[in-house]
Amino acid sequence: MFTFIKNAFTTREIRRRILFTLFIFAVFRLGVHIPVPGVDAEALKTISDSGILGLLNTFGGGALKRFSIFAMGVSPYITASIIMQLLQMDLVPKFTEWSKQGEVGRRKLNQVSTYLAIGMGFLQSLGLAFGFNQMSSLGLIKNPSVATYVMIALILTAGTMLLVWLGEQITRNGIGNGVSMIIFAGIVSEVPKDIYGYVQTSILNAGNQLVKNILVLVAMIAVLILAIIMVVLIERAQRRIPIHHSKRASGAKYMAHLPLKINSAGVIPVIFASSFITTPQQIIPLFMDVTKQHWMVREILNIFNLQHYYGAIFYTILLIAFTYFYALIQVNPEKVAENLQKQGGYIPSVRPGNDTENYLTDTLNRLSGVGSLYLVIIAVFPIALSFFVKLPMTISLSGTSLLIVVGVAIETAKQVEGRMLKRRYKGFLYL
Repeated sequence: MFTFIKNAFTTREIRRRILFTLFIFAVFRLGVHIPVPGVDAEALKTISDSGILGLLNTFGGGALKRFSIFAMGVSPYITASIIMQLLQMDLVPKFTEWSKQGEVGRRKLNQVSTYLAIGMGFLQSLGLAFGFNQMSSLGLIKNPSVATYVMIALILTAGTMLLVWLGEQITRNGIGNGVSMIIFAGIVSEVPKDIYGYVQTSILNAGNQLVKNILVLVAMIAVLILAIIMVVLIERAQRRIPIHHSKRASGAKYMAHLPLKINSAGVIPVIFASSFITTPQQIIPLFMDVTKQHWMVREILNIFNLQHYYGAIFYTILLIAFTYFYALIQVNPEKVAENLQKQGGYIPSVRPGNDTENYLTDTLNRLSGVGSLYLVIIAVFPIALSFFVKLPMTISLSGTSLLIVVGVAIETAKQVEGRMLKRRYKGFLYL
């Protein structure tokens, strides 16, 4: 690991990209501490145990607890991306046509996604400000009025789009995985604070429970290490499908494989499912009073609350559905089968064309079954455990956070390694 980092920093281009990414992180952390005008963030302490506050605050690096300009994070953009990808599945013919036009179509879809993200961000910001003001006994907004709510919504929406723009800069000029890296930075920035808070409350002020709490801490560290090892192994695991080519030179030895990851979707299902859970909680307050204990309001909110078993079950369903859905988008068996046929390649004992597409789809679905089970174990098990053992919300979300942090770190390391390899080949060719 240290050798990899050393080699990365010895390459001028990679060093520039890493330093640029760190600069974007610094801008992000600065924005986290800039409060929205007309808001008393201290009022949020009264609802610090709220499920939505814990989830959004973790992904935003503490921005929501301070109700800063980045309080919404990139959640609206992720929600817009989910909607756009669903609409491309032959629901809107124009979007389906654009998705097949290569780079030009991708730009058009990104432009529509941006406009949709702005609309979603404004709507979610209104719901967030209105709902939190209700839950804090009307103490969050100092002078509640239509103009104040609109101003706050505009500021939060602008903050979200600024984060999206910063993520795009990381993708273009940094080390890649822009929006995911913003979420990564938000989670990692909260880790020292969470560790200090746990040590202070459970170790320094433990009293007679000191030995027990130390043993619990050691056990948590051991489980965390095992979980990291499991994530790394699964994210690197592949099913290699042999590929033969009918147009190869006579007598030439040629071997090719089509690698399919066990978890082809990566950490995207976790990010999508988390965003899908938080979005309704931000919009619902616009249409109903969340402070009233009406059974319908309570049941609807419980479905999107990870501290309730309804929410845990719904979160599990979302993880499984997004794993299958995004794996098919990542690999796209139809395009793979078409490209193999054009290149004269085929899978042994499988006919080219539709049979190859069906074979790849079945294989991918079987792998996604294992991948979704792995995501559920890592992300949902700590939440389920919190129903029987009292755990802080940050610890119950550590499975989700761990998947995102380790997954993004692995993908980023691959991109940096790929750039280093490309640089090495360039240097060789220019000699």
